[in-house]
Amino acid sequence: MTRRGWMTVAVMALLAILPPVFYLTGNPFYLDLATRLSILGIAAVSLNLILGYGGLVSFGHAAFVGLGAYAVGIPAHHWLYGGMDFLATTSGLVQIPLAVAVCALFALVTGAVCLRTKGVYFIMITMAFAQMIYYLIVSIEEYGGDDGLVIDTRSELPFVNLDNPLQLFGFSYVALLVAMGLVRMITRSRFGMVLKGAKGNEERMVTLGFNVYAYRLTAYVISGAMCGFAGALLGNFTTFISPEMMDWSRSGELMFMVILGGAATTLGPILGSIAFIVVEEILSSFTIYWHLPFGLMLMAVVLYARGGLVGLLRGRGEDAE
Repeated sequence: MTRRGWMTVAVMALLAILPPVFYLTGNPFYLDLATRLSILGIAAVSLNLILGYGGLVSFGHAAFVGLGAYAVGIPAHHWLYGGMDFLATTSGLVQIPLAVAVCALFALVTGAVCLRTKGVYFIMITMAFAQMIYYLIVSIEEYGGDDGLVIDTRSELPFVNLDNPLQLFGFSYVALLVAMGLVRMITRSRFGMVLKGAKGNEERMVTLGFNVYAYRLTAYVISGAMCGFAGALLGNFTTFISPEMMDWSRSGELMFMVILGGAATTLGPILGSIAFIVVEEILSSFTIYWHLPFGLMLMAVVLYARGGLVGLLRGRGEDAE
């Protein structure tokens, strides 16, 4: 196994072992932190597929997180309070696939439009679509509007009790491993090679006969669906959802995680998620203006560690793939 392989195994092993140990020794806070980290890690891994490997800078990825969370909260709301009987359920076997399907459809429709643009125009139009969903949810008073919606009952899954903190963490952690493995498999396939080739030289890939638009749209749909799954887990974790989850600033946070950890690497989004959440917890305990020192730290990483934290740990600023 290569050095970067051992690094990935070590980080993921620590993430699997330490939180349950803290929980069993009377420190549940760290288990909650690790659960949140695992869920946001899935979202960051999904963004890395199109940002790191595809070169598509999406500023609206948080919309998928929010849609995934509402796909859990809305059916649970109707199950408790009535209305829309065809949708009312607390079954995770319905809610989670619904979250994935809704986000995949949203990614397909919006991606078909967004990918007709490039550069800053792509960034702006992805953010515009996300803000449209944000204001749509704000306007629906039945689901709490701007105040948000409480999820009174978590998703019910066979063999997994999401009300149990250890099982919720375990489910989220395994889902993170699956997401990492899926993205790694995709990027090492012929599909992934075309995606990375289009990032480097789109004109050459078109000349070779590849439909770059179709490849990018497929990657965008996969990324959106995966991010929707993370949103469904986040809704179950927080038991409270609000339009704020899909604000453009949340998309920026996901981008920070990918860039900070190391774009186009397997471990990068995880390291970025760990760094972001840990630094946020530490700095926010000192000041409400924690974004300023965090932004300076991000600038330092971008300037002096070209490969992000992964490149820094490896001793040189290059991709870990």
